Amino acid sequence: MDKEHPLWEKTADFAQACSWKAGPFLADMMRSGKICGIERVIAACEGDDILGFCTLSEKDELPDIYDYTPFIGFVFVDEKARGKRLSEKMIEAASGYAAGNGYEYVYILSGEEGLYEKYGFEKIGDIDTIYGSTDQLFRKRILTGNEE
Repeated sequence: MDKEHPLWEKTADFAQACSWKAGPFLADMMRSGKICGIERVIAACEGDDILGFCTLSEKDELPDIYDYTPFIGFVFVDEKARGKRLSEKMIEAASGYAAGNGYEYVYILSGEEGLYEKYGFEKIGDIDTIYGSTDQLFRKRILTGNEE
């Protein structure tokens, strides 16, 4: 969704109140217009309830010297909704959106080991972030060259 979507503010409220410390940061990004262009927030919903979210963005926390793009980030599922494969479904939705915009790969930066590999990502290596930390960079091919 983009900022015009009817669930935009409800998703920002959910991110603000979620148990993950990065949620309020995402809520601020959503409310301040920092998610724009082709960037999107993907929300997992059940009825009127938001159960999780992730983003598709041009850049993540990499220095400008790297040209990797786009990134799936902020992957979060509420504790009461875990075990329903919602992370996988949101990652697939973000990947499908990226493929529809002509991207061949999507990327994820994470400190988690063994999580994103089960969704088809391969670790490229360790990479220094703009925050002075080191994270793992993962990549998944989403276009195989056979698409029309």
